[in-house]
Amino acid sequence: MIIEPANSLLSGSLWTALNMLLFVMLCTVYTHLCVKLNITSHLPWLHLLVVNLKTKTLHLLVVKLRCTLQKQQSLPVRPIIPLVARMSDQNASGAPPMTVREKSRLDKFKQLLASPNTDLEDLRKHSWSGIPREVRPITWRLLSGYLPANKERRELVLRRKREEYFGFIEQYYHSRTDEHNKDTYRQVYYSSMWMVNIIHIDIPRTNPLIPLFQQPVVQEVFERILFIWAIRHPASGYVQGINDLVTPFFVVFLSEFVTEDVENFEVAALPPDTQRNIEADSFWCMSKLLDGIQDNYTFAQPGIQNKVKALEELVSRIDEDIHNHFKRYEVEYLQFAFRWMNNLLMRELPLRCTIRLWDTYQAEAEGFSHFHLYVCSAFLIEWRKEILSMVDFQGLLMLLQNLPTIHWGNEEVGLLLAEAYRLKYMFADAPSHYKR
Repeated sequence: MIIEPANSLLSGSLWTALNMLLFVMLCTVYTHLCVKLNITSHLPWLHLLVVNLKTKTLHLLVVKLRCTLQKQQSLPVRPIIPLVARMSDQNASGAPPMTVREKSRLDKFKQLLASPNTDLEDLRKHSWSGIPREVRPITWRLLSGYLPANKERRELVLRRKREEYFGFIEQYYHSRTDEHNKDTYRQVYYSSMWMVNIIHIDIPRTNPLIPLFQQPVVQEVFERILFIWAIRHPASGYVQGINDLVTPFFVVFLSEFVTEDVENFEVAALPPDTQRNIEADSFWCMSKLLDGIQDNYTFAQPGIQNKVKALEELVSRIDEDIHNHFKRYEVEYLQFAFRWMNNLLMRELPLRCTIRLWDTYQAEAEGFSHFHLYVCSAFLIEWRKEILSMVDFQGLLMLLQNLPTIHWGNEEVGLLLAEAYRLKYMFADAPSHYKR
């Protein structure tokens, strides 16, 4: 029996130590049982095993505690920023929420969106450096391809797509436990029930530190969205990690109706029709995103495997010291970068940073499928000093799985994106520089 971490807050040597401690406890129980039943042949080696494991477990726990204390002492003292609230206009330094330049940008966005036929290329150009919160929901709907550029057609399309989504709910979700379906579509029935169970396990793990996502009404929304997407995409079905991809869309579309802190807002207080519209829009925009990266979630996840390999090749060219450091201590890129690709860095960054990052991803051609590779490369190089200072496998893996980004904001994300763009400009059109 192995304990698996529910989230990225605990990993590496701590989980190894906890598993070893559990094993020690089982061995101790087994030892007492052997003594009671007078079975003595196993006791000598079992006693040695328990003693050795106790020593190693205590050592690992001490190492973990020491690393944690050193990491906390090395972090600068900075003000705590809400995980979601003021996600667009709050930077890590606590700067004023709206400047003259930002007001000018907001006016430009409103002008573009008010046009009878929105110029999507111009909208992408202005969105690359961040979208004002006030216009982010409509801009995301347009850039994702969910809404047409023609202003007159938008209301009609919204109404039709929302009705279509809730038609899927009636057809598939509400009838998933019907006895008729069980007899007629036995394989589909059991497959769908298995999916519901997996989704049930994953949903409480979605942003566990944000109260918004622990509300039953929100978890029910996520369950329906994920179930319908999985039913409509049998090539992949539901894969762990897809649950995270709903959250930015849900928060952005919720922000249309919330002026207070989003992370503590009671969604049940909204009118039912508003809740339904947020749910449907989140489903369709997430579907548009996944259409471009579905090979990340098909059998054996070949898209992620290829992207991790590409990251390794790229880093070996960008920073040979880091690449050789990983090789020296036998760190495989798949051990940390799989999650970066599977969850689009959502487990590594606060949600406010993910939303800002996705402004650029939706403005960039193939942002989620291609530009993300360069963002991951820039993100890795950002921690060069910390990586090279670690001189053991466990320390490196703990660092890479728990990078200290809790205080990041717009400023840090902007610098990360600028570096990613520089890397793309240098390497994307230069295959001879990209591969050995």
